[in-house]
Amino acid sequence: MRTITIKPKAITHNLNQVKQRAPHSKVLAMVKSNAYGHGVAAVLPALQQADGIGVATLTEALEARQLGWNKTIGLVEGAFSADEWQQAIDHDISCVIHHRPQLEWALQNIPPAGSATRVAWLKYNTGMNRLGFNAEEVLSVAKRLHEAGYQLILATHFANADEREHPLNAMQIQRFSSVLATLQATISPDIQGSFCNSAGVVNFPEHHYNWVRPGIILYGSSPVTDQSAQALDLQPAMDFSAQIIALQTVGANDAVGYGSHWQAQTDTRTALVSVGYGDGYPRVVTGDAYVTVIDADSTQHYRCPVIGRVAMDMIVIDISDAPESLALDSKVILWGDAPRVDEIAGHAGTISYELLCRLSIRPKRVLA
Repeated sequence: MRTITIKPKAITHNLNQVKQRAPHSKVLAMVKSNAYGHGVAAVLPALQQADGIGVATLTEALEARQLGWNKTIGLVEGAFSADEWQQAIDHDISCVIHHRPQLEWALQNIPPAGSATRVAWLKYNTGMNRLGFNAEEVLSVAKRLHEAGYQLILATHFANADEREHPLNAMQIQRFSSVLATLQATISPDIQGSFCNSAGVVNFPEHHYNWVRPGIILYGSSPVTDQSAQALDLQPAMDFSAQIIALQTVGANDAVGYGSHWQAQTDTRTALVSVGYGDGYPRVVTGDAYVTVIDADSTQHYRCPVIGRVAMDMIVIDISDAPESLALDSKVILWGDAPRVDEIAGHAGTISYELLCRLSIRPKRVLA
């Protein structure tokens, strides 16, 4: 059986790690893309100590409201139409404003006093060059929004926060701090700031400002290049597992799987596992990728390499280091405590975010 086990206690633990690192900032916890594949309904109860949540689409925001989330919801790409802006007002959702049409919707349809939509996250493009106004535009936009009665949070996004010494980091920090200081001096001292994503929370504690916006760190994955999740005291929020469905011995010089890329050097004991890229396990992994097999009879753990090409429904593993008595229905951990999802992502030439977000609906989902 293919199973995804979500561990809410781990998410709460990871949130507390963020709060310890940013004790003077509010936390907007990212739950976009179905809470990074973990399931919004499963995750929200674990995030009750967050000050708000961030989502990418209005649909995600409305789902969170329907699930009973009554704190701040930040729509991090903003409304996509005037109709969505009205729906944001109707459901008390705060929006990012990052281009002219959104500014006009905000000025033409001002939310009532006390509405959460009166808090506008004004996006400043400091060098990521995706969303946001440039330095000259952001000053005039901020003035217009403030005069219309909006409370402002100046927001930007690191392009390279995972690499502490990347030269663009210092440039972005200088641009953001300068514009925020100008806004506070010329428009209102109450204008707040928000800069740090997960990597920024770890690498730039002096630039946490009023709000931090953690995402992947909440789910137990390292957001930085030079420290592991274990070193950051993060707990994996997901166990992805399957079962052994067949055992066999592959003869010396015989190949395994599509393309016959892996060839046995000697007679090799192998097991077939009921999981593949149809479930979200990456199709291409290096020869260093491994799983942990838990013997159904002895509960002993064995590290077993993945061999051959990953198929839609199956992978093959080398069980040479496990006893010959290994039970047929033994549990196989694809990622969780060992290996960590960061490791498998590295073996697949990608990042943990992608693996978590692209899990399919086929595996059964349970709460720990």
